[in-house]
Amino acid sequence: IVELGDVVLRKVCAQLAEWSREGLPVVPVAVNVSAQQLQRTNIRDRVLAICAEHGVAPSLLQIELTESTVMREIDRQIGALEGLRAAGVRISIDDFGTGYSSLAYLKRFPASTVKIDRSFVSGLPGDRDDLAITQAVIAMAHTLGLSVVAEGVETRPQLGMLRELGCDEAQGYLFGRPVPAEQFAQLLPRRPQDAKVL
Repeated sequence: IVELGDVVLRKVCAQLAEWSREGLPVVPVAVNVSAQQLQRTNIRDRVLAICAEHGVAPSLLQIELTESTVMREIDRQIGALEGLRAAGVRISIDDFGTGYSSLAYLKRFPASTVKIDRSFVSGLPGDRDDLAITQAVIAMAHTLGLSVVAEGVETRPQLGMLRELGCDEAQGYLFGRPVPAEQFAQLLPRRPQDAKVL
């Protein structure tokens, strides 16, 4: 999994560099990182080396960790992830609400974003429990200075409720299905020729 993680990071950075050369606006890309990558490598050095290898600004990466990954060896991970955040990489906690996060650790964790798991979003707007959990996560995250992304948004009523609750961003099939990089590039507007390239 460590080697596979490196391959994914290299492919993402290579794609960002290619889009930049083609004059496309460079958009930040989120990359999932496994517990093994955190435990068996110096994640900060590895990520920054791969960014440098492709000439990509670290601020164009967002590292996503599942809530259960965050809770393993959390003290050691906080130091490594603080180093990444200091370098400009954004950190998000994926599938939030499905694990066993300690709020004491969450307030110390160098995340900028929490992602509400689709299992809570799917019941919106009608399920009272999902609504209560979603509302609580958004309020707690905002109080801690974190932005919130809702995962798995598939209907306009779900999106409407998330907007009403103050959710910052949403992702899901309502907006589009996964597509290959070449097809995604066609969705990006061309940048003026005089725009600054990485």
